[in-house]
Amino acid sequence: MELPAVSLKAIVYVHWLLTMFACTFIWLPNAYYLSNLTVLAVGIWAIIQRDSVDAIFMFLAGLITTVVLDILLLALYYAGTEQATEQLVTRDLFRFSGGMAILNLLLKPLSCFFTYHMYVERGGECSLSIVSSGFISGSRDRSTYQTIDHTEGPAEQDNKMPARY
Repeated sequence: MELPAVSLKAIVYVHWLLTMFACTFIWLPNAYYLSNLTVLAVGIWAIIQRDSVDAIFMFLAGLITTVVLDILLLALYYAGTEQATEQLVTRDLFRFSGGMAILNLLLKPLSCFFTYHMYVERGGECSLSIVSSGFISGSRDRSTYQTIDHTEGPAEQDNKMPARY
């Protein structure tokens, strides 16, 4: 089964729109707005540099980070604000804003999935291994690399005897 073609522009636009709707009622701390808008700015960078593996990786890492941050902030601030606005005229505006923030959070794992596939299409690889010291390190296959002073052809010719002139 093939994945549907989802544009990075569409992902950034949908999350921007939902973040703007979540901002219609100020009830979340500035960390919510700053983190989401920063990730969207990195998403714009990934759109502009279509071949950059770093840009799409940073966008993916930012999306994953904001998933965790959004869960924490929504869990900490939603109930208190709901009680505070229960008798106010702006109750419905708060519910709309909260609903958009929750919808934004629910769509982020799907966006992470599509962004990861874009990362792989751009040439990124996800090969993490835990080393003995307990840190996670990325490894790259360097078997096809050649030294700068190497004047011969591909790596297969290294075992051949050099021609005498």
